[in-house]
Amino acid sequence: MTHLIVPGIGGSGPAHWQTLWQQDLGDAVRIAPSSWDEPRLDDWLAALDRASGEAGPDAVVVAHSMGCLVAAEWLSRTPDRATAVLLVAPPDPDGAAYPAEALEFARIGRHPLGLPALVVASDDDPYGSRAYAAGFAEAVSAGFVSVGPLGHINAASGLGEWAEGRELLDDLVAVARRAA
Repeated sequence: MTHLIVPGIGGSGPAHWQTLWQQDLGDAVRIAPSSWDEPRLDDWLAALDRASGEAGPDAVVVAHSMGCLVAAEWLSRTPDRATAVLLVAPPDPDGAAYPAEALEFARIGRHPLGLPALVVASDDDPYGSRAYAAGFAEAVSAGFVSVGPLGHINAASGLGEWAEGRELLDDLVAVARRAA
């Protein structure tokens, strides 16, 4: 299985766990939209299509923040393009911290995914409450795990390679292999 990395706004810089995982996994493919900071839904969906073509149909999607919304929407449109999806820290479009530049992402990605899926949330995420993430997990028919107070589960959280997240990913991959 390959890993399809779907960062949020800003692209998950060098100290972010997604970047560190990508370097460690060796088989990972990262989406490359034309703009990380001024996201456009069609551009990000096309970037996912391109990266998926490189990753192949056995990909495990690893999404963070705004990437969760676009990955869930993409999977609802192209259901056979991945085998599992890890959705970490989905942002709440109705929350005070939701970025204005991403309004066209606000009402997407809330469909049952039909594949092994897990939503991971923090108890003190400024971009989306634990309750919002649990509701998002229910909407996409995913499992749900709260990892305690880790902020937005990003580089600012000081997680480094985020071993707990890798364990969750490894468990999800094992479930996907059994389901295949």
